[in-house]
Amino acid sequence: MTTPRPASLKVDRSAKTLRELSLEKMRDAIWNGHFKPGERLVERHLCEQLDVSRSIVREVLRHLETEGLVESINHQGPVVATITPDQAAQIYEIRALLEGHAARTCAEKADPAALQRLVALNAATQEAFGQDDFHEVLVRTTAFYEALFKEAGLEMAWEVVQSLNARINRLRVMTISSPGRAQEAATEMSNIVKALQKGDANAAQQASQEHVKRVAQIAADRLRDSGLH
Repeated sequence: MTTPRPASLKVDRSAKTLRELSLEKMRDAIWNGHFKPGERLVERHLCEQLDVSRSIVREVLRHLETEGLVESINHQGPVVATITPDQAAQIYEIRALLEGHAARTCAEKADPAALQRLVALNAATQEAFGQDDFHEVLVRTTAFYEALFKEAGLEMAWEVVQSLNARINRLRVMTISSPGRAQEAATEMSNIVKALQKGDANAAQQASQEHVKRVAQIAADRLRDSGLH
């Protein structure tokens, strides 16, 4: 008599693990300022707050350190990382170079179906802006840029952006909540999308870089005036 085989060994990839859920919670808590720059992240307290084991908390903290959201300080342990004005400026400089190149290349290469996807992704982002759902703005903006880079065939460049994405979104939280930013962002992103639809590579690159230049200035002002770094 043979032992019956299980129906399937496939993992349910739609189900998030406790580690993934805890990572998302901690990342969001740092982005939205629940944990402040320089604040100590005590494992015991985090275990209680997240209601998970210490091993999960340690894994999460190690992952957040690779993303640049947490740093380890001698004799102090893990703390929320700071972003200095100079670091922010460098991040935006990288964004301007890579996003500008992606927009230019996408305008040259993208087919009508790809462009329509980008239009829809941008519309979804602006809808979230209109609802003041800043978490969803982050999610949908990331989806837009992922599509932009991949439609341009720049998967490796997107990997570079992803390595900075946690810090990009931390800065993005500062800028998207600024007074009047929703309308400004809608206009800036509309300029990018229109240039893509026209296949105007120069205009797409310029619009993308002007968008980054504007958010870089907002972030610099907020870091300087509010001490948010």
